[in-house]
Amino acid sequence: MSSESRTADGAVRDRMAGVEPAAGVAKPDPILKASGVRRSFGGLTAVDVGHLEVQRGTITALIGPNGAGKSTLFNLLTGFDRVDAGEWSFEGRRLNGLGGHRVARQGMVRTFQLTKALTRLTVLDNMLLAAPGQSGEGFVGSLLRPRWRHQEEANRERAMELLARFKLDAKRDDLAGSLSGGQRKLLEMARSLMVNPSMVMLDEPMAGVNPALVQSLLGHITSLRDEGMTVLFVEHDMDVIMGISDWIVVLAQGSVIAEGRPEDIRSNQEVVDAYLGAHHDEPGASAPGSGEEA
Repeated sequence: MSSESRTADGAVRDRMAGVEPAAGVAKPDPILKASGVRRSFGGLTAVDVGHLEVQRGTITALIGPNGAGKSTLFNLLTGFDRVDAGEWSFEGRRLNGLGGHRVARQGMVRTFQLTKALTRLTVLDNMLLAAPGQSGEGFVGSLLRPRWRHQEEANRERAMELLARFKLDAKRDDLAGSLSGGQRKLLEMARSLMVNPSMVMLDEPMAGVNPALVQSLLGHITSLRDEGMTVLFVEHDMDVIMGISDWIVVLAQGSVIAEGRPEDIRSNQEVVDAYLGAHHDEPGASAPGSGEEA
């Protein structure tokens, strides 16, 4: 771990030192707050979050069993789905009703479990499409060539800096569809930074990634935190979660059932029950795959 990462880790620990490991607990400096957020599909309640705060400048993991509502919550908070009830704010600004592109303009961007690269465009063009406020896109702005040309050059420079950071600069002219799954994850993360966000939300960034690229992705995630950004990510690999998270939020059946530091979550019986079943340690309980009838 670099000296910068160790310094960032220490600063996070200092800020979170007095925070109680409890579901819905208030944070010293929350960048994101959500209250009473609910979403149902027919008779199924997918998300029912009473209260959730994400501390600024931390790497916060959102974990839970399959079907716990993690990706649905991401979709709701980032404007890709509509809530049935509830409200949430980012940097003190209410986000209810804003579409995904408008949420991104506020400084909260997200990636997807299944990458959204435009496969028939080049890697560089994928980056340039994400640049905000391009004046040349409007009719009047397109007539002011000096203005949009300067902006286009700045966007291209920014895009190439990010591609170099994620070691994709050699692929700049390749079609995005030719990239490997791991490289597409890197491209999506790089593209999200084109808007200079203050918070990045990553939906299963390690899913389908070659093990050789996992460490690279982990390094990029911690570097975002070290640079002052807030990271909220969904992940299933517990080694990854325990290794890089400053704080962990546990979702089960759509609700937050626990929060805390990695050591708090590791020893939380309610979390163990949510993953393995409440009766997993009772005498006579059948082990998974034992062949006994339920």
